[in-house]
Amino acid sequence: MTAFSYSDDEVLLTTSHEVPGREITAHHGVVVADVTPGRNIGKDIAGGLRDIVGGRSGSWEKTLEANQETALDELVEEAKSVGADAVVALDVTDEALGGQGGMIKIKAFGTAVSLD
Repeated sequence: MTAFSYSDDEVLLTTSHEVPGREITAHHGVVVADVTPGRNIGKDIAGGLRDIVGGRSGSWEKTLEANQETALDELVEEAKSVGADAVVALDVTDEALGGQGGMIKIKAFGTAVSLD
């Protein structure tokens, strides 16, 4: 399994528990970012129709991707706020809230660390 890695200019995010070629010099604890987007009636109707007839909902997929990016951006800010320059053991999850037709909560979390 290949580790996912993402980096802005200041903070590295990786699903791995280590960063090849770098040493973890300090642990700053777990950082978490939650994103729960508001509902959009147009997308809700289109998504409901997709549920009935089958197929993928492009608008929902784009919304989900955008909210995952927002969660990662917020996680980077959380890492910076505790003085970290990387987040290891990154995980991103989604959870349906309110059953079918409800909202989706995106959670990004990992361990904030400093690297040499």
